[in-house]
Amino acid sequence: MAELQPTLARLRAEILDDEHLVRALATGRRRGQEPPRSTRVELRYVDLKAGRHLQVVSYDETQAHTSNHAGPEAIGAVLDDLLGQAWGNWHVDTDERTHQLRVTKKGEALLHTTERAETVAPERAHDHAKQRLLPEDHPVLRALGISDAQGRVKPSRQAKYRQVEELVRALDAAVAEGHRAGTLRTPTPEDPLRVVDLGCGNAYLTFAAHAWLARTMPVRLTGVDVKEQSRRHNSEVASTLGVSDQVDFVKAGIDDVDLPQPPDVVLALHACDTATDDALARAVRWGADLVLAAPCCHHDVSAQLRQQPTPPGYDMLTRDGILRERLADTLTDALRASLLRLEGYRVEVAEFVDSAHTPRNTLLRAVRVRGGARPASTEYDDLVATWHLRPALAERLGRASAG
Repeated sequence: MAELQPTLARLRAEILDDEHLVRALATGRRRGQEPPRSTRVELRYVDLKAGRHLQVVSYDETQAHTSNHAGPEAIGAVLDDLLGQAWGNWHVDTDERTHQLRVTKKGEALLHTTERAETVAPERAHDHAKQRLLPEDHPVLRALGISDAQGRVKPSRQAKYRQVEELVRALDAAVAEGHRAGTLRTPTPEDPLRVVDLGCGNAYLTFAAHAWLARTMPVRLTGVDVKEQSRRHNSEVASTLGVSDQVDFVKAGIDDVDLPQPPDVVLALHACDTATDDALARAVRWGADLVLAAPCCHHDVSAQLRQQPTPPGYDMLTRDGILRERLADTLTDALRASLLRLEGYRVEVAEFVDSAHTPRNTLLRAVRVRGGARPASTEYDDLVATWHLRPALAERLGRASAG
């Protein structure tokens, strides 16, 4: 343990060194203090026509905001402002070493410094393209077959790369929000952040999530799938990457998986039809603080729409098959979001990637709210009764259906 202010002063000196800084990252929040104004901030030096600038990229829940600063006074003022905010974690990379700072509940500094095996050259180019969380030559992308041996994303895997990248970006923002709001606990080496990926398949998201989260916090991921072949393959990949002590895989169904401790975060990527409802219900029963689900097909509600009479005045929405399918998608995810809110979660439904990369691009992001009154079920009950529906998630949560 060390005093916080001298430790921050040491990191300040490292960040001000424009010849050696590779990148600095601030995330999370300190418990009991005013949260930072952004969910995450990244800093690096870029060379512009007007000279070298400190580039600051601040992220909120929806987008990134970039600003460039030149001169010792301007850079010092910006850096002092950022260091003065109640960030819970700082990660500072230089060309020779890496510093990881975590602020404890008591406001003390835990600083871990490691020397690089090889010196790296800072990247100073001003790139207007969207910054990637996982660069194309990342070892995880190579191990998963998304990138080739030269570290380039394979043409046939561009869509998968974009999906994984945007899901990790959404996860990163959600975790930062959870820490900022005090909903998600601060992990420690003794009790790392526990993440489970239900229906993990080939574990693209599992490995990518670990690669990103493990940079700034202790984390333990478990991938769950019913196929033994997936468990064996994914375990071999974990061994190849040297992360078997942090990423493991089990063969089990969503309902019968047995974990040593309930997870903090539950992921479910493209679980087919009502398997998404299984994953959401399991997350609720575990009391997970954060849930991210990208639903796949919606056959269950679509079949119910074909079997039940259409409410008066809505015949045009169900007359044509393609419109009925789209309506089923909307109804299914609207009801899922409503049920999660009734279970005490703050829920957002968003598009996480362009439909050109995958038609199943809806993301349900749910953060558990501690305390406070839960919403009334009136709107949910009315919607279910109007369309004569029996939502699968409601049945799994033991809620009586009005349909």
